Formats: sequence, C-alpha cells, structure tokens
Amino acid sequence: MGRRKEKISSDIAWSTSDKISVRGLDLPNEILGHMNLGDLAFLQLTGRKATSEESRVFNAIVITLVEHGITPSALAARMTYMGAPESLQAAVAAGLCGLGTVFVGSMEGASKMLYEALPQDKLGTGVDLDALAVETVDKFRARKAIVPGLGHPVHKPVDPRTPRLFQIAAENGKSGEYIALIQKIQTVAEERSGKMLPINATGAIGAICCEFGFPWKIVRGFGVMARAIGLVGHILEESENPISYELWQRAEEEILETSGPGAK
Repeated sequence: MGRRKEKISSDIAWSTSDKISVRGLDLPNEILGHMNLGDLAFLQLTGRKATSEESRVFNAIVITLVEHGITPSALAARMTYMGAPESLQAAVAAGLCGLGTVFVGSMEGASKMLYEALPQDKLGTGVDLDALAVETVDKFRARKAIVPGLGHPVHKPVDPRTPRLFQIAAENGKSGEYIALIQKIQTVAEERSGKMLPINATGAIGAICCEFGFPWKIVRGFGVMARAIGLVGHILEESENPISYELWQRAEEEILETSGPGAK
C-alpha cells in the first residue's frame, strides 16, 4: 500500500469550464480531427504522440485484436445481452472478463516470458539468443507449462496474422531481438515437442510490445480495449440476428436427450 500523498496528482487529463486537456494536448483543437483511435490510445498510454512508424505498428496491433469470431468472450457477451438487454455495458464487461491466459491475454504471458529471458538492459549486448531460447523452452517443459504465444487450434502451420504483423514491424523499425527470440523459441519448442507450434497473433503482438518497451503488466490491456469494440459489434448483431436463444434451447434439448430421463 502506498503512502498518503500531500496532494493528489494526475498527468493524464483535466478540464475547466472552457478547456479539456489530455496528456497536455487540447482535446478539441489538437486531438479531434488530428488523431485516430489507436493514436489516442498510444498518447494515453505513453504521454506522447506516436511517430508515423509507431502509429502504423500500434494500430496494426489493436486492429488485430478487435475480432476473433464467435469465441467464448463473444458468446458470454451475447448470452448476457439476451438475459439483460437493458445493460449493454454489462454484456461487454461479461465478454471482457473472459480475456485470460487462453484467449487474448496470452500476449501478456509472451511479453513477460521474453522480458524475463532478455531484460531490456541486456539488449544490444550480444546475448546468445539461441541459448536463451533453449533455456526458456526447457523451463516451461520442466513444469509442464504451455509456452505462451505458441500454437493455435485452427491456424497451422502458420497463423496468417503473424507474418503480416512481423512485416509491418520490420517496415517501421520495430523488429529486433525480441521478435528474433520468440522465433527461436518457436523453433526449439517444435523440436522438443514434435508438434507444429506456430507463433500465434498474441505471441507476435507480445513480442512487438516488447520492441516498443511496453511494460508486460499492461499488454493485456491492449486486448481489452480492442476487444471491447468487437464485442459491441457482436451485441448489435445479437440484437438484430440473435443466436443466444437458439444456443440456450439447443443445449437444454441435447442435455435432455443425452442425460435426461429418456437417455440411453
């Protein structure tokens, strides 16, 4: 617990009767019409404007995370909306609660893994990335844990988002030792397991976030803010073309059929 402050302070935003300031910029005149949503998110997080190169990479990251189809988080949002259509925000919140180590949040694990293997103060010191990759994979295998950022149930042998994200990063000066390290980790993990373990989108994003220097503890937040947009889209579709009621009814019917009094 932190110590009591003499005065409360925040560098993010303030308002007066005639002015709104966000990270030191005038909202109506310096932000509105000048920044897209991704650039504003970057400003909010870092306290500075993104360069044009940073903007392209960061926007690619958050756009990748907006939509993944009928995932558990989308289903949770849709089902909650069916039960409480008066509370759209609760439906979005229900969907966001499902972002964890399996879906979306794995990019946090990938970033943490890479930073632990290669701390930022060791960048550019000639560290043996091949040895780090072996050491990292062996640590996860020793505790029978999944290497974060690797593997996908559908996209094999390559997650099509990953090479494109790495290409955008390379074209804009954000491809360095962390991307190289996760690629080496993938190679070692596949050799050790004998399985196809593509670097998935969240693994790629975790590595790119390390290239930016973002703290690993905030990386999952990029998925949270991006997926909120996607969930609002799912809720709108649910209101116009509902599937939740059908899923509920089918589950009831099939459970009765397989487990009810007439089940064989």
